[in-house]
Amino acid sequence: MILLTRLNGKPFRLNAIYMEQIESFPDTTITLTNGKKFVVKESEAEVAERIKKFYQEIHIMHAAASAEVKEDE
Repeated sequence: MILLTRLNGKPFRLNAIYMEQIESFPDTTITLTNGKKFVVKESEAEVAERIKKFYQEIHIMHAAASAEVKEDE
C-alpha cells in the first residue's frame, strides 16, 4: 500500500495493485479498477514513484525485469 494525502490534508493508504489510471485535471486523480476515484495532493510523478517503490518492495518489478532479461537472451 502507498501513503497518499487527500486534498483536505488527511493521509490515507491505497493499495497500488488496484490502480488503473492516474491523471491530472490539474489535481491528481487516481481511478481504481472498480471505477472508484481518489483526488490527492501528490503529483502524478510522485504517485508513480511510490507505486514503483511498492512494486519493488513486493518483488513485482524485479520479477518483470528478470522476465525481460530472459526473453532477450
